Amino acid sequence: MIYLVGIDGGGSTVRVVVTGSDFTILGEATDTTANPNIVGREVALQTIQAAIQRAVAAANLTLEDISAVGIGVAGADSSHSEAWVRAVVQGVLPAAEVAPSSDHEIALVGAHGQRRGILVLAGTGSLASGVGASGEYVLVGGRGYLLGDEGSGYWMGMEAFKTVVRAYDGRAPETSLTALLLAHFNLPDVPAVIPWLYHSGISRNKEIAGFAGTVLQQAEQGDPVSTDIIRRAAEELALSVRALRHHFDMEALPIAFAGGLLTVENPLSLKLCQLLDLPDLPRPQYPPVIGAAILAFSKLGLNFQTR
Repeated sequence: MIYLVGIDGGGSTVRVVVTGSDFTILGEATDTTANPNIVGREVALQTIQAAIQRAVAAANLTLEDISAVGIGVAGADSSHSEAWVRAVVQGVLPAAEVAPSSDHEIALVGAHGQRRGILVLAGTGSLASGVGASGEYVLVGGRGYLLGDEGSGYWMGMEAFKTVVRAYDGRAPETSLTALLLAHFNLPDVPAVIPWLYHSGISRNKEIAGFAGTVLQQAEQGDPVSTDIIRRAAEELALSVRALRHHFDMEALPIAFAGGLLTVENPLSLKLCQLLDLPDLPRPQYPPVIGAAILAFSKLGLNFQTR
């Protein structure tokens, strides 16, 4: 029997699963973030290794039973941190084959059940990625909130902030978002946005991204300002897909959506389907952690078929 470990080190949590060759989960463990850019490499290493040990124990197996490991960790893309990623795994599973990846690549593999296709992801951040017939992995976006993340929850939240400030100045139409934003963040008036945003000394990214839900709700109710934000967000995400299609010379590749903003029906996901000529919402086949297990299986050089 072949036993695999899949590791998904997302931005807020790390999830480890143990599966057989059919990718049925036999044991799993979760923990807080293992992003080395947030907690440091030593803490991240200890967190992941402890989760591996707990997942293997939950599957009633020993560490020696594991044949291969697939791993993708936010902040530790294999393109620049492969040695560290390998060291993390081999510290507890020295005999296992290791398939180092990235958190967004394992999401693509999980979404399609194979390392081929296009993935559009929008949550707090955003990106699009793809793998064509050549096997080359191409990333578009994913540059963080300072350089991009267009169409993400953070981007939508910031567009709402900008619109509210512009309306206050008389540079844009009045919007229902003003009262909702002030209430949501417990601010007395629009001028209070400035010290809240710039002078708090803490990152507001997740809080700002959380306001995207209100923008979506207002768009559903027909608010023209919110509808415009959603339209522009969808256009930015569609542009990323078009860039990938151009890179792959218009190769026919399946598309999947991932991230909290795109895996449910809402004005953003439906508008993106319209822009990409998709008849239905393309839901992921597996979660990213199973994508990591699929990469682990592939590392063994074996053929497989997912459901």
